Amino acid sequence: MFDTIVIATDGSDSVRRAVDVALDLADRFDATVHALYVIDSGEVESSPDEVRDDLRDALDSRGREAIEAVEHDATVPVETAVREGRPAAEISAYAREVDADAVATGTRGRHGENRFLIGSVAERVVRTCPVPVLTVRQLSGE
Repeated sequence: MFDTIVIATDGSDSVRRAVDVALDLADRFDATVHALYVIDSGEVESSPDEVRDDLRDALDSRGREAIEAVEHDATVPVETAVREGRPAAEISAYAREVDADAVATGTRGRHGENRFLIGSVAERVVRTCPVPVLTVRQLSGE
């Protein structure tokens, strides 16, 4: 039923539960996991010119740490990718490229305090992704 699961992570604490749930699902179905981090090109391009490269490097480093955390906790094979672009569009495109059966994401990420019910990236992924999307909210107190 699930052979390939994409975990969209930004490395935030609020996405940790989504990673755990997705890894459990992958373990149950012996699925391959793709851990994906997307550097938000809008965030990079809106930064001042003199810090743009440093910001891109910092976000790339954060992304590598985020996907390494997924690899560390997984009991199934994990393929990793760091991309740059509009996060929701990149997540959907990546899901198509790897022929994913599902995408897992948290409902709030690094900018989660700005959204009430579901983060803007998660909302866009749910609306545009060609495969089922598992959104996992962080439990209160976590």
